[in-house]
Amino acid sequence: MSKFTKKNYNAAYDLLYRNIIKNPDKIAFIDNNEKITYSELYHKVKAFSYSIKNSNIAVNDRVIICMDDNICYPIVFLGLIWSGIIPICINTLLPSKDYKYMIEDSTAKAVIISDHLIDKFKPIMSENKDTLIIINDDKGLKSLINQTSEYIEEPYNSYENDTAFWLYSSGSTGSPKGTLHMHKSLIATSNNYAKTVLNITDNDICFSAAKLFFAYGLGNALTFPMSVGATSILMADRPTPESVSNIIKKYSVTLFFGVPTLYAALLNANMSSDLFKSLRLSISAGEALPANLYEKWYKFSGVQILDGIGSTEMLHIFISNTIDNITPGASGKPVKGYKARLIKDDGKLANDNEIAELEINGPSSASSYWNKPEKSNLTFNGQWTKTGDKYIRNSDGIYTYCGRADDMMKVSGQYVSPFEVEAALQTHEEVLEAAVVANRDIDNLIKPKAYIILKTKSKIIKNIELALTNHVKEQLTPFKYPRWYEFVDELPKTATGKIQRYKLRKNYE
Repeated sequence: MSKFTKKNYNAAYDLLYRNIIKNPDKIAFIDNNEKITYSELYHKVKAFSYSIKNSNIAVNDRVIICMDDNICYPIVFLGLIWSGIIPICINTLLPSKDYKYMIEDSTAKAVIISDHLIDKFKPIMSENKDTLIIINDDKGLKSLINQTSEYIEEPYNSYENDTAFWLYSSGSTGSPKGTLHMHKSLIATSNNYAKTVLNITDNDICFSAAKLFFAYGLGNALTFPMSVGATSILMADRPTPESVSNIIKKYSVTLFFGVPTLYAALLNANMSSDLFKSLRLSISAGEALPANLYEKWYKFSGVQILDGIGSTEMLHIFISNTIDNITPGASGKPVKGYKARLIKDDGKLANDNEIAELEINGPSSASSYWNKPEKSNLTFNGQWTKTGDKYIRNSDGIYTYCGRADDMMKVSGQYVSPFEVEAALQTHEEVLEAAVVANRDIDNLIKPKAYIILKTKSKIIKNIELALTNHVKEQLTPFKYPRWYEFVDELPKTATGKIQRYKLRKNYE
């Protein structure tokens, strides 16, 4: 389908050209204000490539994209790759100091931002006015995209193992790391996950609540639909139950990509299930999906949720439930093309029913972290990539999440998974969300502590702590129950919905 050989390959060209051949007049993207066909997208990507190459930005320069999800985003992302420039997708919800860190860390030549983010970048602009190019709508982004007189007709002659783009890790365990992805990885996630697990076709209408700056959202909203000629709905705003349900109904969405927190919020919003009747599948990642949440959603909507685990380092989901094989509360089995193994603390392979650290071998692994050789060597171990997640595998080959490696705790000499305790707490009728971390008692021994968001915040519930303790003891081995409870209004999370347990641990470290 592509003019490139196995070694010569440009990901932007591949995703665009396959649709120019098959369905040029099909709607590719719809955002809050407009829509664009694949033919229009193709021409605008080539026009933007010409414009950006004439803005003192050269091949292999790095350009940060900090934009809301809208039609400009895929044009910019694909246009940079088309011209051999490296896009770096970053979170739009960060403080200025984080943007400063990423710009300095990446030595980016330019930043492309949405207008409302200007104030966050003003201090950085003043410090780097002679070296950093800032592009937004007021500075001519739309004119760079919409000029029609000049094009770069031929994409940059890259190779499949060349770096195509970066993502910064979500920061669920600390400072984000620039993660380098190759051209071949984008289409690998579509071929191995979207086509085999989701059975995606050109008839699908995709909507991802997870944003394009996130590895999960980039696949959901850009790579997957473009790989088959489907349509993707982009929403600039932060997802709420109302905005998400309105989009699903308005556009008759068939594939919805969310995170567990959002599914819980949708269920708690007292909506009509008719809003979701167009869906054929729901997908969840970013944080493990508790079994009770899956069951509530399925009972409410009649639609399955395929839970899976992915990572910034692996670009998308590599272990997943499938349409014909769903185990509520578990992540499922390795996706086609991926291998998984569990490594114990002593470096030996774990047996079934032993908790150990998950490592993955697959075609979409990042090549390295930027400028962090020691961390790269620790994470990218030959053909295997360490995930930092603790898992357990049963005799049927089903993998179940137990928690981040640094979130696990040993209580009475035995591993306790925070996720297992959280899942038990969330089955209590008064609990909306829960996070469990290790704490030390007066004897300096490790015990679980729970942070709880209650559904009825204004209601005084007598003996709620005792009720929660008894509830957990009824479901789990008794020693796993939380010894302390703290009731909060919100939990610290990344923009992708992962609970930042390390921030909760800092409350008492």
